[in-house]
Order: sequence, then C-alpha cells, then structure tokens
Amino acid sequence: MGTSHRQAPVKNLVGSVRSGLTQLFGLPDDWEIVLGNGGSTVFWDVATFGLVENLSQHLVFGEFSSKFAEAVAAAPHLGDPTVIKTDPGTHPVALLESGIDTYAFTHNETSTGVMMPLVRPVGADDALVVVDATSAAGGLLWNPAEVDVYYFAPQKCFASDGGLWFAACSPRAIERIEKISASKRWTPASLDLKIALDNSKANQTYNTPALGTLVMLEAQVKWMNEIGGLSACNARSAKSSSTLYSWAESREWASPFVSNPAQRSQVVGTIDIASPADGGVDANDICAALRANGVVDTDSYRKLGRNQLRVGMFPAIDPEDVQALTKCIDVVVEALRG
Repeated sequence: MGTSHRQAPVKNLVGSVRSGLTQLFGLPDDWEIVLGNGGSTVFWDVATFGLVENLSQHLVFGEFSSKFAEAVAAAPHLGDPTVIKTDPGTHPVALLESGIDTYAFTHNETSTGVMMPLVRPVGADDALVVVDATSAAGGLLWNPAEVDVYYFAPQKCFASDGGLWFAACSPRAIERIEKISASKRWTPASLDLKIALDNSKANQTYNTPALGTLVMLEAQVKWMNEIGGLSACNARSAKSSSTLYSWAESREWASPFVSNPAQRSQVVGTIDIASPADGGVDANDICAALRANGVVDTDSYRKLGRNQLRVGMFPAIDPEDVQALTKCIDVVVEALRG
C-alpha cells in the first residue's frame, strides 16, 4: 500500500484491473480502459474538456443524468447543449440532431431506479455515444457496438470504494481525445483525458490513485469473471429485482415506482410506500427501524421527495438477501401499522 504508483506492484495491479474489465465487458482488442482520480462527478468535467467538441445532446431523467448536462452548459468553450427531459420514473429517447458531436446517455438512473437500453442513434455518423454507467457497469448488459465511452466509478456494482473514475473507450473515442488534445484546447492537467489515456496505457495514473479502491476492485472483477462474467452478474441482479418488484406488487401498501416493467432497474429498485392516510406508513420510519437493526441504506433519494424505499441489487448482493429484506420490511410495516 505504501509503494510508489510508478513501481511494478501498483502498475501490475492497474494492469490486472484493466484486463479484467476488458474481459468482463467483452471489449474488442482496440478498446482501452482509461482511469483517473475522482469519481463520475469529476469525469463530467473531464468530458467537457476532452470528449465534447462543441455540441452535445443529453437525456435527462433524474438527478444524476442532469449533472453532465449542467457541466456542459457551464463550460464557456462549448455550445449550449440540447436537453431532452422526461419525468422521474421514465426515460427519454435520443433524437437525431444536426451538429451534435456527443450523445450523452445514462444506463441506469441511480436516483429513480430507471434503466434505459443503449442504442446508437441511426445516422449519428461521427458523433460519440457517451454513457454514464456508474450504477450499471458490471450489473447490466450492454453492447460495445452501440457505445463509444462507458464510464463509471467502482463503488456500486463493483463493491469497491469511490475515488476513481474508469472509462471504456472505443477507437472512435480515442481518436476524438487525440483530436481535441492536438487542437491545444486549454485543459487542467488533472482533467486532461489525453494525459489519462497515455498513463493508462502504461498501467498507471497521472497522480497517486486510491490503492485500497484498486485492491478491492481487482478482487471483485476477478470474482465476477470467475462466476461467468457479465451475463452471470446480470442474472444475479435480475433475480434480485424480480423478487423485489413481485413482492411490492403483491402488497396493498407498496408498488414499484417505475410503472413500465421494461424500464425498471435491475440494480437499483425504487418502491413507493402508501402514506399513513392511505393505509401505509412513513418510509422514513421503515428505514429507521431497519437501520436500528443493522439493515442500512434503504433510504430514497432525498431530492425525489417521495415516500419511498430504494434498494441496491448489485451482483455482490446475494439474491436471497433481497428476499430476506422484503420479509424484514413486512415485519416492520406490520409493527408500525399496529
């Protein structure tokens, strides 16, 4: 843990993570796994400097899918982005638009529990498809042919910690990175995607990475590949989500927040709870009772403002634990209702 990140022990660790992720995602040989310090929030700033040439289109359907659009809108060197927005609990669809060089999607909206399919807009030509996959990567299936940049942080499906961003980059994305770098656009070194790309090829980062995060991530990626890769990981999450949603649908005081079953996330489940006036209970009271008994982090996303539970169903979570959670909630709700 104390050695230089320029020395073999850490470089071998980074190389193992990069090759493991390439295997997990089934990436073609000409793709690169790029990494740098900071999480997905930092990568939004990285992308405004190193991926978007001028105009981008953003699909916004929750708190986190809006963040990249806000970062681009604030960047003085870029044009005003197009934002296609739908209400929480649904997702929008990209529209082919002249002049767009970057289409920004979110594979899974962590705040609302909505997942969307990743499909390149027909006729998009040289435009890049850039996907925020923070809570999806490692748990949801995707096709590299439909995507150019698939970026994430390792604290969700990969059961690691924050502090790093990773981006699977296609040859088209690499060409864009190099083109923007050659244009001499001013970029802070810590946000320079070309610097990150060059360092990643050498199995290192521009500055010292969070080594504990990498150690945990390497172990998790090895396990994910050993159990059968992305399809097996997705199957675990799909089983968990099926359990959660079927349970909610069978309760008079609960229901899945996302009405369209095809859009219900397999990795982050959101469940509406009826209000006390309608025969339900306060979801905050459920969370407090669960937490008091060692069952933590079932709180809804605060800005959504609903009487709701939010449940992680990542591959590392045993599907039987999700089933056990539903039984715990039944017990708590019965007690709260008197």
